[in-house]
Amino acid sequence: MKFDPRKLRKTVLDMAYFGSTAHIGCALSIIELLSVLYENHLKYPGNDPDNKNRDYFLLSKGHGIMAQYACMRELGWLCDNDFLSYFSNGSDLKGLSDSRIPGIEVTSGSLGHGLSVGVGLAMGAKLHKTEQKTYVLVGDGEINEGPIWEGALFASHHKLRNFMVIIDENGLQAMGDTKDIMELGSIQSKFESFGFESMTIDGHNEVEIDEAIIKLWKGDKNKPKALIAKTIKGKGVSFMENDNSWHYTRLNQESYQQALSLINKNNL
Repeated sequence: MKFDPRKLRKTVLDMAYFGSTAHIGCALSIIELLSVLYENHLKYPGNDPDNKNRDYFLLSKGHGIMAQYACMRELGWLCDNDFLSYFSNGSDLKGLSDSRIPGIEVTSGSLGHGLSVGVGLAMGAKLHKTEQKTYVLVGDGEINEGPIWEGALFASHHKLRNFMVIIDENGLQAMGDTKDIMELGSIQSKFESFGFESMTIDGHNEVEIDEAIIKLWKGDKNKPKALIAKTIKGKGVSFMENDNSWHYTRLNQESYQQALSLINKNNL
């Protein structure tokens, strides 16, 4: 199945507008990453999100869930009615990831925990000698949290070569610029010092993302993997790009129509 980032962004905007919800920018920044993962790498035998032999994908930055929901819709795991009721009273689809939804591996949004859950899944796959891979997507602000690094140490110590963390490095977090809140320095160097084989790429270039994932899996067989993706928060909608107010701002009719127009014009 071919995933179209432009269509996925439109779905995110539809959900945000009709659900009158926030967290738009952090969903738009990960569209290409999820598109490549679901299209080329994540294996779901029989297109079954509950298949026991599936790969695992955990969106630890659970506030970006609209991007994952958009991909799940393309896979046929969610229907139009699910989206029409998004974020409404009684809806199954909420503004943070919820593991009660088939295809969602972890309830997240309380940041810093998804990586350790993913490490546990990878360890289980290793012990059972399966070919399953585990991918965890975290935010750059999220890696301020201590459990991230505890999980990273565990993954390296146990040589979890079936584990990959992807860092959405958009330079912004809930309350401001990451460099002002807690200077991260080189994220790649940090993960390498924790024993990960690591690469830094353009997180909006689908070819580059795909090639990097392939290269990392073909690399050192005794190391977990870290892919640092340089992204733009709000990517695809110019008035949202690098504007952290869109972490909380909701769309009105005017801004919704303007955003859709920009998505249609952009060659994404």
